[in-house]
Amino acid sequence: MATFEELVTEGESVPTEGWDFSWFAGRATEQRPSWGYAGLLAARMARAEAALDVQTGGGEVLASIPVAPPLLAATESWPPNLEIARRTLAGLGATVVEVGDEDDLPFPSGHFDLVVSRHPVATRWDEIHRVLRPGGTYLSQAVGAGTVRELTDFMMGPRPVNPSRSPFVTVARAEAAGLEVVDLRQEALRIEFHDIAAVVCFLRKVIWTVPGFTVDAYRDRLAELHDFLERHGPFVAYSQRLLVEARKAG
Repeated sequence: MATFEELVTEGESVPTEGWDFSWFAGRATEQRPSWGYAGLLAARMARAEAALDVQTGGGEVLASIPVAPPLLAATESWPPNLEIARRTLAGLGATVVEVGDEDDLPFPSGHFDLVVSRHPVATRWDEIHRVLRPGGTYLSQAVGAGTVRELTDFMMGPRPVNPSRSPFVTVARAEAAGLEVVDLRQEALRIEFHDIAAVVCFLRKVIWTVPGFTVDAYRDRLAELHDFLERHGPFVAYSQRLLVEARKAG
């Protein structure tokens, strides 16, 4: 059986670029939302004329669509993901542009009939409204308030939940930008971490769970969590997810 130090070293060595979570197989599990975002995305993309994926990551989810619209663009802020996305989405003919998570979108007003985003770091509702055509749709699976707070609280001590990701704030901000929210769903989804390597990799990859995480800074907490896993089995947390669909008036 691998030691604590061996597992930590393994967790530190896993590449974190992109949003491919296949390494976690057998080491961590997460329930998926019942609405099936990839299927919803594929259906919307098949009907679109011009579409934009905001904060595409490495383009892995967008690349799953079987039919691409005639005009397809994506944005990404992190340079390592940007290069992965350009390679991943080349077969769809997508243009991938480097854009900061909170920056203006570098596209003309009324340019897209569909804008999508999976797990955006920040949502510029005003910019989404601007680049959508009249009657256009925004579809997003967003990270909800208090996601994986069990792990955050274990590592850092109890933290207040950020209300900016609540469904109420989401609707208010969308409507303030001039969009009509036509669908809103929320689910809490069980996550299980089976070894400390999975925890280390997750915290390196999903950086907002424990801001500023490094193994050296949190070695004592990691050691305590490793001991918990050895004695009691999986550490359980819950991810919070929102599905939001909004439309611009025609």
